[in-house]
Amino acid sequence: MLKNKISLLLTMLVFSATLSAQKTVKVCGEYTCRAPENVSLEQAKRFVLEQAKLAALAEHFGTTITQWNSTMVKNENGKSDISFLSLGGSDVKGEWLEDTSIEYGKPYYEQDMLVLSVSVCGKAREITGAGVDFSAKVLCNGTETKYESDNFRNGDDIYLLFRSPVDGYPAVYLVDDSQTAFCLLPYMNDTQGKVRIKAGREYVFFSAKHAEPAEKSIVSEYTMICDKSAEQNYLYIIFSPNEFTKANDSNVHDESARVLPRELPFADFQKWLAKNRQRDRDMKVEVKSLMIKK
Repeated sequence: MLKNKISLLLTMLVFSATLSAQKTVKVCGEYTCRAPENVSLEQAKRFVLEQAKLAALAEHFGTTITQWNSTMVKNENGKSDISFLSLGGSDVKGEWLEDTSIEYGKPYYEQDMLVLSVSVCGKAREITGAGVDFSAKVLCNGTETKYESDNFRNGDDIYLLFRSPVDGYPAVYLVDDSQTAFCLLPYMNDTQGKVRIKAGREYVFFSAKHAEPAEKSIVSEYTMICDKSAEQNYLYIIFSPNEFTKANDSNVHDESARVLPRELPFADFQKWLAKNRQRDRDMKVEVKSLMIKK
């Protein structure tokens, strides 16, 4: 009987510690930046918002400073050559889960530079593990690494080169300047709502040519479209070793009757993503900024 009580007590302590580690907190930050004339307002707003979030996370959770040194001595024909490499950096010990409020100051120019400020609040949590170090490369008009790019023209094809060290589930969403989130992966005709990949295998998503024979019929291939002179988009690449399903989206056709990926409002996408990240500490998100020009 004593053994059972001890076992129950240990279980309760572990459960309590897990809940504590998963606790989310409200954090707020501010940031002001000066950008040159060749930087668009949209680019400046994105940059200043990310910096404000980093400042909030650093203030609440602190930062980790890393330093790595390497010395190599090479001797050829009696001559010694010494090379020294030093790498350093800092990482915040928290991660941003969800925006709760964003307020930009009125932009103005000072000495030919755009000045922009922002105040942001959101939900965040402490980072307690390293997470899965997956590799994701955005490709333009080609399916090899040499085609990696974050700049597109109207009509360019987009592909994603992806690899993970563990089995798991990826999802990919594109957010445009109308604040709409388009689900690129899982594909439009995939009724499973999730995609499973194998560890160590290199995948070329959005390419029927590189898909498994059984999957070719459901692969969606995408072309970047820009009706303006230029447009900033954001690609959200989500991965977890734990199973999850895509957001609750819907089919919509635009005025030109173009077939678009399934979509949902960005606010709803954010809520879905925040809920999944709160439940799954192993879920990792990488956001890539893409510029599309007409």
